[in-house]
Amino acid sequence: MTTPRTLTRAALAAPLLALGLASAQAPAPSAQQLATATYVILDPVIEGNQNLVNADQRRSILEAMKRDSGGALKRRYPQATIAATPTANAIQVRPVFVAPNALVPWNKLGARLELQTPQGQKYSVSETFGISVLLRYRAEFVNYMYDQLATRLPR
Repeated sequence: MTTPRTLTRAALAAPLLALGLASAQAPAPSAQQLATATYVILDPVIEGNQNLVNADQRRSILEAMKRDSGGALKRRYPQATIAATPTANAIQVRPVFVAPNALVPWNKLGARLELQTPQGQKYSVSETFGISVLLRYRAEFVNYMYDQLATRLPR
């Protein structure tokens, strides 16, 4: 006859701790790394309902996303460089705009900056905005949106 084994809490927790360590993400880039980095702005993406605007408006929004996200990073980090083409040491930045299903007062617009370091670390900042903010800033909305996101990056 064998005696039953009793596992301690530590023995039960060990596999969970190992699992947690295995799935832990690399830390976000430091403020110093971000402040002096070279950034390349990748082609922006619009998620959600793209039919809220026509093709010309969509093209204008995508151009503004690329231009204004780079400008927001430069205002946040004056010593940073915004490169026109990818380089091996550049942080890649993809601006993302999340369109609502419909432009009604209770829906939200979303924005995200997805950053990937040369070492492959991924980091993103996001924010949602009410339709009233879009109406308040109108032509400057994309600029305002990415300035707000940039304030979420380490300083």
